[in-house]
Amino acid sequence: MISLKIIEPTKSPIDDQFEHVIVPGVDGDFGVYEGHTPFITKIRPGVLTLYTGKKNQTVKYAIHDGFVMVDNKSIKIISECVESKQDLDEKRAQEAKNRAEKRLNSSNADLDYKRAEMALKRAVARLKVLHE
Repeated sequence: MISLKIIEPTKSPIDDQFEHVIVPGVDGDFGVYEGHTPFITKIRPGVLTLYTGKKNQTVKYAIHDGFVMVDNKSIKIISECVESKQDLDEKRAQEAKNRAEKRLNSSNADLDYKRAEMALKRAVARLKVLHE
C-alpha cells in the first residue's frame, strides 16, 4: 500500500492508503505503486483514480492542475481543487463544457485560448467522474 495525501488551499480531502494510484500528468497519465522511483512533476486537469485494494475497487476524483511528489512510500499532491463525485453537479459541469466549447469555436480575437482550453479540460474531467 502507498500513502496518498492531497493538499488544497482550504482543506486536505484525502489522507489514506491505496494499492495503486493513477495521476493525470502533463505528459500523460501515470500509475504509482509502493516502491516507485521518486520524482516531482506537474499534473493537468483530469481524473485521479485511486485503487483501494478491495477487488479492484476504485474511487475517482476530478482534479485541477497542480504538482505531485512521489517517493517510494508516499504520494503528495498539491492542487487547487479536487472534487469527488458527490461534490459535482452534472448540469453545471455540462454547462461549463458547453460554454468553453463555444468560446473555443468563436472567432473572437481577444479570446484567452489557454484559459478556455483549461476550462474545457476541467469540465470534461468532472463529467468523466460523474459517468464512470
